Amino acid sequence: MAARHRTRWATGGAALALALSAVLTGCSGDYSPSDTASKAESAVASIASGASEAVESATAEAGRRLDGIQDGTDVKGDVRIGKPVAGSDGRVRAEVTVRNTDDSTRSFAVQIDFKDSGGALVDTAIVTVDHVQAGESATATARSTHDLSGDVRTDVARAVRY
Repeated sequence: MAARHRTRWATGGAALALALSAVLTGCSGDYSPSDTASKAESAVASIASGASEAVESATAEAGRRLDGIQDGTDVKGDVRIGKPVAGSDGRVRAEVTVRNTDDSTRSFAVQIDFKDSGGALVDTAIVTVDHVQAGESATATARSTHDLSGDVRTDVARAVRY
C-alpha cells in the first residue's frame, strides 16, 4: 500500500505565536498520536508570516508539541531532505524522505526549518507522512509559507515516528 502524506506549512507572527500554544494545548490527553500530529500541523499552519523571533517561538512550540506525541520515537536519523528548490511562485520546496525502520506500519511528523545563508531561521514547516510500511520509505514535500530569496537551506529540526 502506498504511503499517504500531507504537507502543512508554518511561520510565525508575533500575535499568533500565542494562538499556537492555545490551539496545541489540546494535544495531550485522550487523543491518538495521529490526532496530536494533525493538531500540531494545523496549529503551526495557522500561524501567519512575521518576524524571525516569532518564527523561532512558533518553531520551539511545535518542537515541544512533537515531543508530546504519545508513543512517539525520535527518528531524525531516519529522515533525509533533498536540495531546496524555489518554484515559480517564489516558495521554496524540498522533498522529505522518511524510512520506517520499525517492524510495523508507522506514521511520521517531521519539522523542517528553512534558513538563510547566514543560518537565520526564516520559515518552518511540519510535514506528516502516514502509514509507511515496515522497512519501506515514503516522501512528502515541505514548502515555505512565503517567498524566500537568496541561498535557502533546509534542516530536519525534529522527526517523530508514531
